[in-house]
Amino acid sequence: MTRKQISVISPCYNEAAVIKDFYVAVKSVLSALPDIEHEIILVDDGSQDGTAEILRQLAAQDPSLKAVILSRNFGHQIALTAGVDYTSGDAMIMMDSDLQHPAQLLPMLIEEWQKGCDVVSMVRVETQGAGFFKRCSSQLFYVLFNALSRTTLPMGAADFCLLSRPVYTQLKNMPERHRFLRGLICWLGFNRKLIPYTADARKAGVSKYSMTKMVRLASEAIFSFSSKPLTTAIRVGLLLTAAGFGYLLYILYGFFIKENLVPGWASLICTLLILNGFQLIFIGLIGEYVAKIFEEVKGRPIYVVKEHINTEPADRKEA
Repeated sequence: MTRKQISVISPCYNEAAVIKDFYVAVKSVLSALPDIEHEIILVDDGSQDGTAEILRQLAAQDPSLKAVILSRNFGHQIALTAGVDYTSGDAMIMMDSDLQHPAQLLPMLIEEWQKGCDVVSMVRVETQGAGFFKRCSSQLFYVLFNALSRTTLPMGAADFCLLSRPVYTQLKNMPERHRFLRGLICWLGFNRKLIPYTADARKAGVSKYSMTKMVRLASEAIFSFSSKPLTTAIRVGLLLTAAGFGYLLYILYGFFIKENLVPGWASLICTLLILNGFQLIFIGLIGEYVAKIFEEVKGRPIYVVKEHINTEPADRKEA
């Protein structure tokens, strides 16, 4: 019987306090699985706390651990993308290295894959220690995303998921630079299994997702999968134009019927409303095209690798 290989990939950014515990937890679970070979791919996303050195030490002791050191901090989604590019297993599992994605759930994902599922997604129903604002903002994001996008994202779906080789191969071929992997995986389709789970509290350190980064991720997710924010500018422009013409009728009524109009003021307001409305319409139309072109035509690499450990450089397909 041919042994299947599972690749576990995880981004690391200033996780020196927990990265060894994460490695031990994942390694112990994978080593106990019968008829399964494994590799662990850890991507250092420009850490400044010694995480990269710890990865070098661990990789020197375990050939199945592959480390990819990026030249700077490119962000969580890009670091995950780098890990996907270095994957070679029959299936791959994405998970965070802060121990909030429980390693003991890995056999459950693999079992569903062995039953024939191409995508097995862990759906977060609760995060231990998460505050009220964090829970509400997370739910609001999923509601907004599904309202604005044609791609449906399951409520609570996380980057903690398993992808079969056909799925992650297609993911490798996607050249987008502003990436929201949860959305891309949903867009791909394939047969999918959703498994609810409770995310553990952080064991050490602090969350790397500040409010600014969360807002940035949410905006990139929405803009990547929906043109509605741009077409909203057109609708607002039409409303302002309509309001301007409506106000023009009111001005004419005041001038010809009531004869109590202040000279100059009304015509100025009316002109501003109409012109601003037209400006927003055309800015929205231009933005519809420019937003889709701007980032793609530059052709920069998505990430830059400074060092490979226990692995060879991976080729990313850009078109």
